[in-house]
Amino acid sequence: MKEITEGKNAPAFSAIDQDGEKIKLADFKGQKLALYFYPKDDTSTCTVQACNLRDGFKALAKKGITVVGVSPDDEKSHVKFISKHKLPFRIIADTDHVLLEKYGVWGEKSMYGKKYMGVFRKTFLIDENGVVVKIISKPNVKVHADEIAEGFE
Repeated sequence: MKEITEGKNAPAFSAIDQDGEKIKLADFKGQKLALYFYPKDDTSTCTVQACNLRDGFKALAKKGITVVGVSPDDEKSHVKFISKHKLPFRIIADTDHVLLEKYGVWGEKSMYGKKYMGVFRKTFLIDENGVVVKIISKPNVKVHADEIAEGFE
């Protein structure tokens, strides 16, 4: 797996969203895309991040920025998460970790001295031509919509 770097093309993908609809990078040609990876639906930090993106969604849309989430949870979990928190964006169900691995956000983590495999919270800002213009490696979940907007400036 090649490391993704700013200024290079984003890895192409084809995946399934919460509704079982196919979603691919090519769908966003001509648009700015914030592809954000997070560990788990309806957990405290992930919910704060998703709700911040929900609250900033209209402002991001005015700037031509589309938000898409990705986590290893299944479609059913995403539907509940979206419904419960009134999320206005699509979420990819990457249960087989193909997209997570392609973007280098799946790996060994450690909590309380215990090692496990999981998702590194990271956001890739992709321009209209499919080029990664910024990688937000440690998003501040409370102001993530602002970070995304600033990243495209």
